[in-house]
Amino acid sequence: MTLDVQREQILSGRMYNDLTDELVQARQQTVLLSTEYNTSFGQPQEQREVILRRLLKSVGRDCHFEPTFRCEFGFNISVGDFFYANFDCVMLDGGGITIGDHVLFGPRVGIYTSNHAIDAAERAAGACYAKPVTIGDNVWVGGGVTINPGVSIGAGSIIGSGSVVTRSVPSGVIAVGTPARVLREITDADKTDYRP
Repeated sequence: MTLDVQREQILSGRMYNDLTDELVQARQQTVLLSTEYNTSFGQPQEQREVILRRLLKSVGRDCHFEPTFRCEFGFNISVGDFFYANFDCVMLDGGGITIGDHVLFGPRVGIYTSNHAIDAAERAAGACYAKPVTIGDNVWVGGGVTINPGVSIGAGSIIGSGSVVTRSVPSGVIAVGTPARVLREITDADKTDYRP
């Protein structure tokens, strides 16, 4: 089975074998490429984005990851314009990760689209399944947040530090906790007199 066929199966949400030679090799190549990106820190933004475009499916303007950024495959990650991820971001992107424009990640944010089989024998044989994660425009994800498979986070929302997001979050809210729950809506009362 080719890597392209396996990618289609993973993105379909069906069980797949996570231990095939093709997937193991793809992950190894991704580690090398993400290491190249991480060690380019301090180089001009344009040079770093060239590496990032080789690593990810699509990259918008002014996209930046602080070191160290790690992903499983990279080819299933789409990032919009003006994205910023603080230190130690991890994205396991088997199921696909789509991130909108003007999104901010605090340090140690982890997005995990894949999950192992529940049955121990199947798990030992490499059985996994994956579900996509989507993050809308203008979202702020606080430090130490974990985002699980199949989650969508609506535009303009904030996920509080240390939260574990196990189900989708609507637009325009603050969600916190383990598991994350909507705390409240974001309103005009949250605006300050800040002027850039």
